[in-house]
Amino acid sequence: MSDLGDFLRSSRAGLTPHEVGLETGDAPRRVQGLRREEVAQLAGVSVDYYTRLEQGRHSTPSEAVLESLARTLRLDTSARLHLFDLARPHQAFRPTTQRVRPAVQQMLASLVDHPALILGRRTDVLASNSLADALLTDWRRLPARERNYTRWMLLDPLARSRFLDWATVAADAVGTLRLDAGRHPDDPMLNELVGELTIKSPEFRAAWEDHRVHERTHGTKQMTHPEVGPITLRFEALELPGDEGQTLFLYTTDPGSRSSDNLRLLALSRAGAAAAEAASEPAAEPADLPETPRTAGDPPSRRSRPAR
Repeated sequence: MSDLGDFLRSSRAGLTPHEVGLETGDAPRRVQGLRREEVAQLAGVSVDYYTRLEQGRHSTPSEAVLESLARTLRLDTSARLHLFDLARPHQAFRPTTQRVRPAVQQMLASLVDHPALILGRRTDVLASNSLADALLTDWRRLPARERNYTRWMLLDPLARSRFLDWATVAADAVGTLRLDAGRHPDDPMLNELVGELTIKSPEFRAAWEDHRVHERTHGTKQMTHPEVGPITLRFEALELPGDEGQTLFLYTTDPGSRSSDNLRLLALSRAGAAAAEAASEPAAEPADLPETPRTAGDPPSRRSRPAR
């Protein structure tokens, strides 16, 4: 079974005949959701053709067929793009290291009142500012392979304690990872991550098998922090022009709200802790300066003059 076939099967299982305008009478149905022949009829293709698609025996459907299937299966924008990703031929994956430009790093650091982080492929956390570290976790102190948003969300107990709607947030993260898998199916690091999460997280296994996709563009998150209490955050996901595969996530609160006050308290606490840590570090001793040799004809220094 192919990824395309799995996605089609999952999508038709999530629809009822009533939702697509089919009359089925009162006879019991042995199949959850739509039958293959019903999808084929609505999409205007033969049952044999659609069956071969689901079984992975036809890997190059036309754009017109894909558009018809997307309409039939009531796919939203993200799911439609995922369908096209799965159906198109993929070039061999070329592993590259993603790096955040210094100017973008400086921009993140300047956002002292707003949490912000940059995610790359596989939902890897490429950079974060101080307030994002205080709100979520200190990404820079994690081993490099663990700096991944989905991995942290599913495996770190801290994430469960931070998000009041953790189950929804975790499922969305898995859906975002599923989108990336459709675009880069041969990425060995992504496959390794999926394998680890499949073994260690039953919630990941259930969400991954559901084949739901999710593209985070904007939204609201309900959080709580042990130092300041509840915080409702709005976020915007901004793709960075010129930095392919990098997305800036910027979090804000409603002005004058309790969440705004709590986030400001957290920022002040973080700044105070950073100042205290800097003050506790021993000051560097000044380096010994080499003596400047005198050349012939130079007057002796005042200290080198003999006392009278």
